[in-house]
Amino acid sequence: MSFFLNIYIVLILSSMLSANIDLIKKENSDSNTTLLVIGGIHGNEPGGYFAPEILTTHYTITSKNLWIIPNLNEASIIANKRGIHGDMNRKFLHINKNDKDKKIIDAIKKIIVLPNISLILNLHDGHGFYRQKSEGNIYNPDAWGQTCVIDQCKLLRAQPFGDLDNIAFTVKNNINKKLLKKHHSFNVKNTNTKDGNEAMQQSLTYFAIKHSKPAFAIETSKNLSTLSQKVFYQLLAIEEYMKVMGITFHRDFALNEREISKIIKNYGTLVINHNFLLNLNNIKKSLSYIPIKSKSNEFYFSNPLGEVKKRRGKYLVYIGNRLVTILKPQYFKLSRNCQDKYDFVVDGKKVSLPKASEFYVNDDFKVIKGKNYRVNVIGYYKKGKSDESQTDITLKSLNKKYSADNSHKTYRVEFYENDEFCSMLLVHFK
Repeated sequence: MSFFLNIYIVLILSSMLSANIDLIKKENSDSNTTLLVIGGIHGNEPGGYFAPEILTTHYTITSKNLWIIPNLNEASIIANKRGIHGDMNRKFLHINKNDKDKKIIDAIKKIIVLPNISLILNLHDGHGFYRQKSEGNIYNPDAWGQTCVIDQCKLLRAQPFGDLDNIAFTVKNNINKKLLKKHHSFNVKNTNTKDGNEAMQQSLTYFAIKHSKPAFAIETSKNLSTLSQKVFYQLLAIEEYMKVMGITFHRDFALNEREISKIIKNYGTLVINHNFLLNLNNIKKSLSYIPIKSKSNEFYFSNPLGEVKKRRGKYLVYIGNRLVTILKPQYFKLSRNCQDKYDFVVDGKKVSLPKASEFYVNDDFKVIKGKNYRVNVIGYYKKGKSDESQTDITLKSLNKKYSADNSHKTYRVEFYENDEFCSMLLVHFK
């Protein structure tokens, strides 16, 4: 019944690199071979960041190493735009010192050139379906979708993964054995960057190539019918690159469009200030009277694409480019004398539940009276009652107007010490 975060290592590289980049490491100590997967350089290409989100939360690496940056261009992801400060993938050759993307560009460059980085994948959604010969407006040589993109055939300096052309064709051929539909076929697109392709000379992959780092772009098609199809092909391609590198792994789901669709819709949880939990699945479009501090609030997501933005006094909660809910605050001072656990009777059984957790009820529950706190069950009202401990709470006794979810089965149980906020637990009626 308690709340558990998905466990993964997240390093926020700020002081060293002067920019906040979420770098998630899945490592094994017996190897320096490391794949770096970069998602979200373009904010309107969701296949390129929902795939690394699943890679983070549903994959276990059993040999060698995987580093993941799921949301490089976070501000543009939230805005669902290619780049709110211009195209971030065209700033790796030259960048103005006043460019708002400069800190991020400088930071990712330092990560790319680290000695243990063995191969880089930059994830995109591209228009159309690439074909060597034109077959119409969508299927033609100018399209980028469904491609393994390379800047040149080989690295000039010999190294284990320097044969870019051979690796890309191996990956492409293996992907094409597992297509959802025949016309989704992948191809290799060689941009021959150094031979006058000025746009690609400014890209992340070519920056890596110039520093003798094998780098590829994965481009799934924007013309695919669903996001889950895009993510399916992104993950399929990433797995093939891991196989080339000898990185072994297992995932906790079957790699198919149906399972991916379920995972994408699972937004996970948000914990605020270590004492307030929200389950973001099926949450209402807005929630009022959220007890938080007037400033310096801390937000913790189980989903690596989670982000909170404050606008006009409200807190907007995002998962990737999706606005999940809007929180309307009620400012409280946080008590320093709060308990870590609270005693309940749930369906007739006494249980002790941790702060900022969620629990499930068949019939009823009540909070056992404590010495130093009062209880407010949001949605329950009885005239003259300011402390709702020692009260049997059923679903019928709650006003659905104050539920936290669209099914009207989830409610907040809040604890206060005098006028200072302690914690909130979330109760789900089955």
